[in-house]
Amino acid sequence: MQKNILISAILLGLFAVLGTGLVAFTYDKTAPRIAENERELLLHRLHELVPAEAHDNVLDSDTINVNVASLGSKQPLTVYRARKQGKPVAAIMTVVASEGYSGDIRLLVAIRADGELAGVRVIKHNETPGLGDAIEETRSSWILGFAGKSLQNLSEKEWHVKRDGGSFDQFSGATITPRAVVKAVHNALLYFTAHRDELFRQTQEAKHE
Repeated sequence: MQKNILISAILLGLFAVLGTGLVAFTYDKTAPRIAENERELLLHRLHELVPAEAHDNVLDSDTINVNVASLGSKQPLTVYRARKQGKPVAAIMTVVASEGYSGDIRLLVAIRADGELAGVRVIKHNETPGLGDAIEETRSSWILGFAGKSLQNLSEKEWHVKRDGGSFDQFSGATITPRAVVKAVHNALLYFTAHRDELFRQTQEAKHE
C-alpha cells in the first residue's frame, strides 16, 4: 500500500513538473508574438488619429509618462509624440474619464501641435451595451465629432453636453457617459495648451503635477 502511494506521488510530481515546463515553454514561444500583436494594434489605433504619412518618427518609441490628476488617473499615463523632420506634429495623450456611469473610460486624445483635436478614440470602458457604449466609433459616429474642435473654436461653456448648456450631444437615456468623455477631452486640451512645449521637449520620464 505504501509503495503504491509513493509511486502515485512520484507520478503526480512528474506530471506537475512536466505540465509546468510545458506551460513555460509555450509562454516563451508565444510571448514575443503576443507582444508584437499588441504593438501592432496600438500602432493601428494611433495611426487612426495621426496617419503614418503625417510623421516620420516611431510613435511608440517617442513617448513620455505624465502623472497629472486632471487627466483622470493616479497612475502615470503615456503620451505618444508625433514629429516630422524633428518638428512637433501631434501629441496623442492617454486620458481617463473617471466619471463614467460604469467606471473609468480610457481614451486616446490626439491633439495637433496647434492645439486642434485630431481625434478621440475609446480604448477601454465598461459602459452599458446599447446606451453608454455609443462612445465607441463602431457603435456610433459621436466620438468622431471631436475632430477639429479646440479651445479656440469652442468657448468654455460649449465644452459640455447640451443638457448642461454645451454643444455636444448626449445619448438618449445616457447622459453621464458622454458628459464624462467631454470633460476628459476638455481637460486634456487644457493640459496640452498649458504644457505644450514641455510635452514635446521632455525625455522619457514621468512628469508629476
